[in-house]
Amino acid sequence: MASSLSLHSTLKLKSGTAIPRLGFGVWDSPAHLTTQSCLSALKTGYRHIDTAQVYGNEAEVGKAVRESGLKREDIFVTSKVLKPADDDESTYKKILESIQKIDGDNGYLDLMLIHNSTAGPDGVKMMWQAMEKLQGEGKLKAIGVSNFGIGNIDRMKEYAKVWPPAVNQLELHPWLQQREIVSYCQKNGVVVEAYCPLVRNQKANDPVLSGIASEHGKSTAQVLLRYCLQKDWIPLPKSDNSERIAQNADVYGFELTQEEMSQLDAQNTEGSGSLVMAVSNE
Repeated sequence: MASSLSLHSTLKLKSGTAIPRLGFGVWDSPAHLTTQSCLSALKTGYRHIDTAQVYGNEAEVGKAVRESGLKREDIFVTSKVLKPADDDESTYKKILESIQKIDGDNGYLDLMLIHNSTAGPDGVKMMWQAMEKLQGEGKLKAIGVSNFGIGNIDRMKEYAKVWPPAVNQLELHPWLQQREIVSYCQKNGVVVEAYCPLVRNQKANDPVLSGIASEHGKSTAQVLLRYCLQKDWIPLPKSDNSERIAQNADVYGFELTQEEMSQLDAQNTEGSGSLVMAVSNE
């Protein structure tokens, strides 16, 4: 039930591990701010941090995890790899470097994702097989994808020993709901994560959204995050402002009505509403 959600709520991944239902994103967080922002998030109660190789701040995320005073197993850390290296072994080492940057030579990551499918089928295969190997060695607890459509995921069946992916991270918000791939994921037990859940504040003055926020005495950002949670998506809000970080976690004292959810659902514009990308399902 949505009303029973809390900051400690989790979803179970196919791998058997539990992923917190609210994450903290660090896309576009400058390296000199990332550690402090992550520490603020962890102090607030977040237990899920999402980074990527291309963000250039993996080491800073790892520093925050070490300095938080929390047990490593109590923090869920995700990173992403965008493209393979030249061969299988160097691709394996490239992904291993992320683990080492964040959690040291003997460490692990809770989740590694292929950042998108632009490397093509052969590149995806090389990255996936390297990730499978690292999962088999206990260095990755779960493996998944990001920005993958139905065709991308189906084609992985030809070689994947681990299928389906544990997670598919997509751009998701009322203006881009990507219903076909979301439905596919949910039917196949793939947990759906939502990046850009706050639409980069571009819809703060939207009359439907602001009206719902006013009705609940909440910010538009809080309404958007609550919307994601009630859709069973894992939102990944990003901020380097400690007050906003705390506010974005304060989304459990209210619940959107079915009518309000329907009003937000009606904002869907599919591909034309994307800030980053809408996937192809071919």
